[in-house]
Amino acid sequence: MSVTTEAVLNALKAIIDPDLRRDIVSLNFIKDLHIDNGVVSFKVELTTPACPVKEQMRRQALDAVMGLPNVRGVNIEMTSRVQSSRKKGGESLIPDVKNVIAVASGKGGVGKSTTAVNLALALSQAGARTGILDADIYGPSLPKMLRVEKPPQHVEGRKIPPAEAFGLKVMSMGFFMDPDTPVVWRGPMVGMAVEQLLRDVDWGELDYLVIDLPPGTGDAQLTLTQKVPITGVVIVSTPQDVALADVTRGINMFRKVDAPVLGIIENMSYFLCPSCGHRAEIFSHGGARKQAETFGLEFLGDIPLDGTIRQDADSGIPILVAHPDSPQTQKYREIAARIAAIIATMGFSSQGFPEIIIE
Repeated sequence: MSVTTEAVLNALKAIIDPDLRRDIVSLNFIKDLHIDNGVVSFKVELTTPACPVKEQMRRQALDAVMGLPNVRGVNIEMTSRVQSSRKKGGESLIPDVKNVIAVASGKGGVGKSTTAVNLALALSQAGARTGILDADIYGPSLPKMLRVEKPPQHVEGRKIPPAEAFGLKVMSMGFFMDPDTPVVWRGPMVGMAVEQLLRDVDWGELDYLVIDLPPGTGDAQLTLTQKVPITGVVIVSTPQDVALADVTRGINMFRKVDAPVLGIIENMSYFLCPSCGHRAEIFSHGGARKQAETFGLEFLGDIPLDGTIRQDADSGIPILVAHPDSPQTQKYREIAARIAAIIATMGFSSQGFPEIIIE
């Protein structure tokens, strides 16, 4: 007796997406299902290449189908198609960007830019088309942190092509400024500059655009929330009370302008001595997690205070590139995967669940 398509799909219905809480068949994740002389081949199309349970799902699918009678072999290809969380209708300065992730902080000095760069790299290395925009007009840092040696060249009458670094599309006002000359602009000019960096840049098709916001709650943040359909905001803080007080103000500001807050990251959460392994909580510990609980937000994870992260950022080769197998790199990847999973859930909520299609 031969294996049937119906039997394979029924077996795969046992696999539940942990974030969408539905089986992968009803979610229409199963594509190109073929059965040839007992060998079953199909694709599993996930909502993001950064899916944190991708390998787990592959193993579950393999075991489920291999458990069927008369199955001689199983070939599974794990693919992805990032959903846009944007609601239908309305205009956008960046219509070909599916999801916009704003990385914010209530105050400076908490490692927001370093976090934004490494989260963007984690998404890109997972296979997502990713860009990063430096929206800090007064103190742009991405050209140095990503060691962009060839800034974009603007051709009159065309949109500006973004620079590229380590697989990321990159844009910063720092490309067009003398690094030793201060920007002495009033607020409206800052808002106009941010708008230009969005509208006049040829971003192309992106799954994620990470925007590194300046600290605080000023004109850049307001321009962004008014001009771009933000998928969500990630807030970076250190654990001490003075930083967390500013987090509260930031959360309240984004809620006032209807920008969803995806969660909070605690940066410089603790220090592990590289010689003896002693853990020191220099800036306290756990404050961001408590803050997230207070506001009913996701605590996305903690990142240690580590000299390697700082050294790599200063050298222009971020830790995900310089030390891809380090525990710190794994932290960034886990947090990026969690953010991608939250966005995928939001995308399904805004677009509705797909109908089951069996070809």
